Amino acid sequence: MFGPRTLGCGLGLIVASAALAGCVPADGADTASGAEPADAAAKSLVQVSDAEYLGIEAVPMDEDMISFRLTMTGAKDEAEVVAYGRCAAAQYALTRKAGFVRHVRTKVDKEGKTWRGDAVYLISTALPAGRKVIDAKVQVNDCGLQGIPTV
Repeated sequence: MFGPRTLGCGLGLIVASAALAGCVPADGADTASGAEPADAAAKSLVQVSDAEYLGIEAVPMDEDMISFRLTMTGAKDEAEVVAYGRCAAAQYALTRKAGFVRHVRTKVDKEGKTWRGDAVYLISTALPAGRKVIDAKVQVNDCGLQGIPTV
């Protein structure tokens, strides 16, 4: 089982906010004229996540098919649970020298404040056919930007 991690907010949103911090209002106003500073506007875009990532267990189903059973609390919706599974699958692929994963399905269940997911992915060294193909390196990088653990 992967170790637990707790993250206070999505790093990707912080990065986006930092990028917006240098923006000037479209009307050309600045702080000297009493307009809201651009960095203050950007800070209002940051969403604090209460997600606590409690771990993932990788369960081989076949040679290339893996089920990732995960647990977390504080997720705002199923999409956060699905993203956690996707991040784990991408890292799993990289550690096995595979560059791609293809999403098969994700089942999500919520009991009280605890979310559980069962995400199934195919791991592949070559680009597999299908519409739900994920480049593992790109995905792991994106997970890091979003503050979602991959291990």
